[in-house]
Amino acid sequence: MADKTNKGGPASELEHTTQARDVENAGAVASSRQHLSPVPSNDPADPLNWPMALKIVVLTQVALLAALGGLNTAIINPAYVPLAKEFGITTVQAGYQTTVVIAINGIAPFLWIPLANVYGRRPVYLASTLVGFVSAIGCAYTRNFGQLIVARVFNGFITAAFALGAASVVDLFFFHQRGRAMGFYTVMMTNGSHLAPIVGGLVGQYLGWRWTFKFAAILDGVMFLITFFCLPETLYVRENSSNQLAEHIPLSKTTYLQRLKFWGKPSPKLHLRAKHFILPPLRMARYPSALFPALYYAAQYGFASILPAVTVAHIFTQFFRWNTLDIGLAYGGALTIGGTLGELAGGLVVDYIVKRERKRLGRDPEPEVRLQAIWTGEILLPIGLLIYGFTLQYHTHWFGPLFGMGLACFGIQIITTTCYTYSIDSYRPEGSDVSQLFNFCRQEIGMTFAFYAIPMAEKIGYQFTFLFFALMGSFLAFIPIAVLMWKGKEIREKLGKPNDINAIDETENAELRASEAKLEMESIADDEAKRDAKDDHIESAD
Repeated sequence: MADKTNKGGPASELEHTTQARDVENAGAVASSRQHLSPVPSNDPADPLNWPMALKIVVLTQVALLAALGGLNTAIINPAYVPLAKEFGITTVQAGYQTTVVIAINGIAPFLWIPLANVYGRRPVYLASTLVGFVSAIGCAYTRNFGQLIVARVFNGFITAAFALGAASVVDLFFFHQRGRAMGFYTVMMTNGSHLAPIVGGLVGQYLGWRWTFKFAAILDGVMFLITFFCLPETLYVRENSSNQLAEHIPLSKTTYLQRLKFWGKPSPKLHLRAKHFILPPLRMARYPSALFPALYYAAQYGFASILPAVTVAHIFTQFFRWNTLDIGLAYGGALTIGGTLGELAGGLVVDYIVKRERKRLGRDPEPEVRLQAIWTGEILLPIGLLIYGFTLQYHTHWFGPLFGMGLACFGIQIITTTCYTYSIDSYRPEGSDVSQLFNFCRQEIGMTFAFYAIPMAEKIGYQFTFLFFALMGSFLAFIPIAVLMWKGKEIREKLGKPNDINAIDETENAELRASEAKLEMESIADDEAKRDAKDDHIESAD
């Protein structure tokens, strides 16, 4: 017997040591996962558990879809002059077809977002891209301006990623990773409309304005095929259960392929109701931490990005006698460079501020911390607008207005990243509805510029027009942001958290209520068992 023990002792001891180490490591992993925000489940289908490489691939596709929406909207902008000549209208009137698309961009997500919150992000991305492909072909073959307007209405439905992309970022990334991820998404979304005139200028100059739409259709078709085969579903309903803290199972090929299905709901507990259309983003407008950044961002984005898009063909043809190619290359290049450099600054600064405060506090900081990153954009954007307006008015070299345009775009990219991440982190479960509110405000405010910007500038001067825009955006619209910096946390706590805003919200809240009810029943049962045991003990003592 002793011999047997001695013989097996070292092996047995080694086995116990290994098991103890495995338990310790598992405990360390669970502990480290517990400190993540949000806490991931152990389900391999949970996007939070996916490898970082896959997350980046998915994020890139979503960002490209957002860029494609902007490109479809703005690719025709440098070619207003030949379009106007063919249809016998002015260049200002030619801009109205872009205005229509901008307006629809803000309205279309009221259809797409409720569907995406129940049936998943993937079917909506695919459907909207397919609509963009068909409508872009329709735009290329219209015979009069009225037909073009109708085709452009349908073309406006391609931009599901404008409002849905931010929700996909929240699906994929943890709190401390979202600044850089959101920055990449927003710079791609913004630069889609900035790269469009470069492409549109080249195509429009050498192949004609109709080919700008044909080229957009080709890109839509290619992107549809890529996302059909490579974009998995990211919507995941996280249940309130103990497996939140367990070590997750790695993503398998079978699980990945299941996330590529086009049909079915990501969760059978999700149900689509009539109240999920239109109302959710409007209900979010009662929360200042969602509404104030949306309005500020919309005003600044309109002045720095949409305003040049709908007026540049008229202005640069009149002031510098440029052709379609010159206009596209110059203003597209200025906006793209400004937006890209702005994001390099914005995303890094936002993440640095969050990590610094997290280290100092030992926990996730309040969302208001992110607003500290907004100052660079708040200062540089109005300076860019003033340079643009004054150099146009006093007929300086063309570099002057282009530099002002690029500087304003540098500023708006920092503002975009900061406002998006702040509002979505304030209301994470309602991220898609917050993003939709941002998109609606941006597009509906921006679509108005084509109607009054040029007449206003010709009446009072470009310098005073852009001084007015700078004051409206960087002074009046900024006052509510300053209030949020000062009292944002108190305002959020006073209003409380939104309840049952969308289908995901309703499902997760129902799960939470059921879990709390179960715990309460278990607690009552435990109390009764203890009381019965105590009574039995007293009776036996007697």
